[in-house]
Amino acid sequence: MKTIDTLVTDIYETLEQGVDTSRADVQDLLEEFGKDAQAAVAMMLSEGKREGKQNLRLSQIGKPDRQIWYGLHGAKEEPLTGQTRIKFLMGHLLEALLIALTKAAGHTVEDAQGEVVVEGVLGHQDCIIDGVLTDIKTASSYAFKKFKEGTLSDNDPFGYIAQISAYATKNDRKEAAFFAIDKNNSELTVLKVHEMEMIDAPARVRELKKVKEMDFPPARCYKDEPDGASGNRKLAIGCVFCSYKKDCWEDANNGKGLRGFQYSNGVRYLTNVSKVPNVDEIEL
Repeated sequence: MKTIDTLVTDIYETLEQGVDTSRADVQDLLEEFGKDAQAAVAMMLSEGKREGKQNLRLSQIGKPDRQIWYGLHGAKEEPLTGQTRIKFLMGHLLEALLIALTKAAGHTVEDAQGEVVVEGVLGHQDCIIDGVLTDIKTASSYAFKKFKEGTLSDNDPFGYIAQISAYATKNDRKEAAFFAIDKNNSELTVLKVHEMEMIDAPARVRELKKVKEMDFPPARCYKDEPDGASGNRKLAIGCVFCSYKKDCWEDANNGKGLRGFQYSNGVRYLTNVSKVPNVDEIEL
């Protein structure tokens, strides 16, 4: 019986050697992949403007308290751009592809999108591969390195370990795994997570229920930081990807709010502008 420890090697070998696509089991997994891909595209096409979320979900419990507070109190999220929607769609499609390749390589996949409830809060696990609870992640090369080198627990700004801890709690598992793909070069890796690295998910959910009852948001998640030697200050990376940064930093720039400047590598959000950058400013 194959194990998740050889998953990456087995997928590479399957792709290099090929399989008989006329086999009934291969036909079944191809049909399943087609349905999953169709569902992902349909979901992204049908989504309208996002509204403030009122219900806590297990996928959120690793995020900072203040960010969760805004979501639970109905703060308006930033609208997703077309480019961002494509990025999310690619993540869904790659997840479906990895599941198909896992099956094609002779590994077992069970309980995909199985419902998980912890302390009354709902979530959905990705799947169980070869008996191991597994969360599939598409990652930038920077993030992928943490999965490959096993340093995710040292720097986990998106709360992935907290999320998988919740799924493991429900399944009473002492071990789980991340199956990650570098979306820049398609490299694969598996990172196992053991009980000592996991958090107490039920306690975290109870804590966040208390956060929801707060009348005012908790302290900011991250401090702003110097933007080189310009004298300007910018958002920390943990704030850049937050959907509520405008509300959170409404007192920036002497009460005028955040200012965004379009650099070649993306938008830089400034909390204090001493020297106006020599690039285009964008409307936030």
